[in-house]
Amino acid sequence: MPKSYTSEMTDQEWEIIRPLIPAAKEGGRNRAVNIRKIVDAIFYVSKGGIQWRMLPKDFPPMGTVYGYFAQWKRDGAWEKIHDKLRQITRVIEGKESEPTAGSIESQSTRTTEEANNRGFDAGEKTREESGILSLIHWDYY
Repeated sequence: MPKSYTSEMTDQEWEIIRPLIPAAKEGGRNRAVNIRKIVDAIFYVSKGGIQWRMLPKDFPPMGTVYGYFAQWKRDGAWEKIHDKLRQITRVIEGKESEPTAGSIESQSTRTTEEANNRGFDAGEKTREESGILSLIHWDYY
């Protein structure tokens, strides 16, 4: 089946993600929607940076797509998909499947509470912010 959009998954990509998609709720109605089209629609919105209501008509209805997105976010499915894709990417790059270190960006982390804090940038670090927290980053590698 030819891809209609660049954000659509290949068959190989779908086979990686498919087992991580939650099954339909027990006792509920059978799904009347193509789950692969739902995932493709979510990727379309994400990759294009568009609003949900701008989803093209050849995808399932916006409310249906967003409903699945929100449910999978609440139940942790997206985190599982992300983790699996990260593991695969790391192995392809010749790394261990799980990261072994992390760090935090000091400019987005406060080390003190100041009553009259008006914000700061890299050139306006306080004395406390120039310590160990400025050396830590949360970028996984």
